[in-house]
Amino acid sequence: MAKDKHGVRGELEEWVAGAGKVVVAGIGNPIRRDDFVGVKIIQDLSGKVSDRVQLIECETVPESFLEPMMEYNPTHVLLIDAAVMGLKPGTIRLIDPACVADVPAVTTHMLPLRIFCEYLTKMTGAKIALLLVEPENTEFGEGLTATVQTAAEKIEAMLLDLLAKLD
Repeated sequence: MAKDKHGVRGELEEWVAGAGKVVVAGIGNPIRRDDFVGVKIIQDLSGKVSDRVQLIECETVPESFLEPMMEYNPTHVLLIDAAVMGLKPGTIRLIDPACVADVPAVTTHMLPLRIFCEYLTKMTGAKIALLLVEPENTEFGEGLTATVQTAAEKIEAMLLDLLAKLD
């Protein structure tokens, strides 16, 4: 895959540079169609990454996984989630948590991601990023829409390639 310094892949490559141990956490609701994208990506990455990467399926309560994240002592934490950003369905964005107030994201969790990220940064000192996917359908139901499934596969391929370089 060619390096794209101007797209999400280039941003991810720059973000993960110098990583020691990485937590990749998927957030989402399994019965809200595309909202499940973060967890689905984690499930698809399971068994395919190095031991320098910890995968966590957070579902709708990432705050419940703060302790395991802190115990792992990561240098980097990537949170993958669906977010309504007003973009074309399937659009992928890498966002600095400090900029979350600038993104009109609507999520399904109790604790706002910005606050969660601030706390995680304070407790671990890790470099944190949000990898957000614009959903097409978040109504009750199971399974990703074709558009968001394609985005999930693209993210999985990028992460497999970039995280393999940690070995």
